[in-house]
Amino acid sequence: MDFVAYYRVSTKRQSRSGLGLDAQRASITAFTTEHGRVVAEFTDITSGKKDERTELNKAIKLARSTGARLLIAKLDRFSRRVSFIARMMESDVRLAIAEMPNATEFQLHIFAALAQEERRLISERTKRALLQAKAKGTLLGTNGRLLAARNKAEALAFAQSLSKHLPKDWRNMSYNALARWLNARGIKPRIGRKFYAQTVKNYMTLLYHS
Repeated sequence: MDFVAYYRVSTKRQSRSGLGLDAQRASITAFTTEHGRVVAEFTDITSGKKDERTELNKAIKLARSTGARLLIAKLDRFSRRVSFIARMMESDVRLAIAEMPNATEFQLHIFAALAQEERRLISERTKRALLQAKAKGTLLGTNGRLLAARNKAEALAFAQSLSKHLPKDWRNMSYNALARWLNARGIKPRIGRKFYAQTVKNYMTLLYHS
């Protein structure tokens, strides 16, 4: 079966460094090893909140004209809007997701809705935390934003370096198993003395969702 691969990263820096993009390509390569071949690749550098994307439109057009399936690594790499994903699944272009090869359209709708709701809740919690900090007199100006940006950049860099230490079959391992594997080899997290399942999940989420 033929596939048109589509990738999305949020920033040009991620595109140049391969951060996030390499993980998407690895997932798609693993998928097509068993299910077919990639006939073309397209990459957008834009936020997942934006539905208008030049490269995605090209990918959809090619998939439609050749009868190939549009292949993405993860659902949230495609879009962060349920309505957009629903429109895509109702179109004449078939969608395949490397990390959920057996998911039905109904399941994809559910996963998309859950992801959108989770992002809404995270946004609300962040806003409440900022309001509480401001009420306590915490300065939330330029310095605060710079510090937050620096912390995120450092966490992203660590997550990228951590991926080099993971075993080849780490995608099939649970977060608990990965934490035990890292601890057994003396690898330390960026903050703290040992890895826990949640620690591993946080780094993996940061790596994939950046």
